[in-house]
Amino acid sequence: MTTDDATEPAGTDVDWDDRAASFDEEPDHGLRDAGVRLAWAGRLREWLPATASDVLDLGCGTGSLSLLAAEQGHRVTGVDSSPAMVGLARAKLAGRDAAFLTGDAAAPPVGEQRFDVILVRHVLWTLPDPGRVLRHWRELLRPGGRFVLVVGVWGTHDPAGIPADRLTGLLAPLAREVRLEHLSGDPRLWGKDVTDERYALVAMTAGP
Repeated sequence: MTTDDATEPAGTDVDWDDRAASFDEEPDHGLRDAGVRLAWAGRLREWLPATASDVLDLGCGTGSLSLLAAEQGHRVTGVDSSPAMVGLARAKLAGRDAAFLTGDAAAPPVGEQRFDVILVRHVLWTLPDPGRVLRHWRELLRPGGRFVLVVGVWGTHDPAGIPADRLTGLLAPLAREVRLEHLSGDPRLWGKDVTDERYALVAMTAGP
């Protein structure tokens, strides 16, 4: 499950299986527009390690970012709560070095496996107690691993999301370096102009 418009308040029971068939119609979901796809590929190239790495894509949806990561040589494990989304992701990455699991992004069913990158787009705000979730995710990273979190705040009357300063504060105890990139001013990523707060945090953890 991932959402870019964030029209549902946190805690709302959204049937993502019902939305799966049409999910990729949004420009920044399916990345079918060549310009949007190129923009996200460029950002991922900057955020992910330069060498082949194990990437855990939480709330992977239909696997669009997973596909870009795999195309850049990374090994991807995707987790989503929607079986329909997972099915579409598996089809999208058929033949790639990728695996997809149905499960809770807050407590991904990966056993003892550890990763170099935890990639999450527009999911963290929907989860209860983001601080606790981030601490658990930190345990799934290898020494020197990194978080790549794409987040935002949507709406004006009853905004939903996590402001950048709050999320930076939650990440600070878990990382040696946190880098903030504002994304609202790049319409290529969204296929349109946006005025709400959209950003990415790349947080590097301590090495061995």
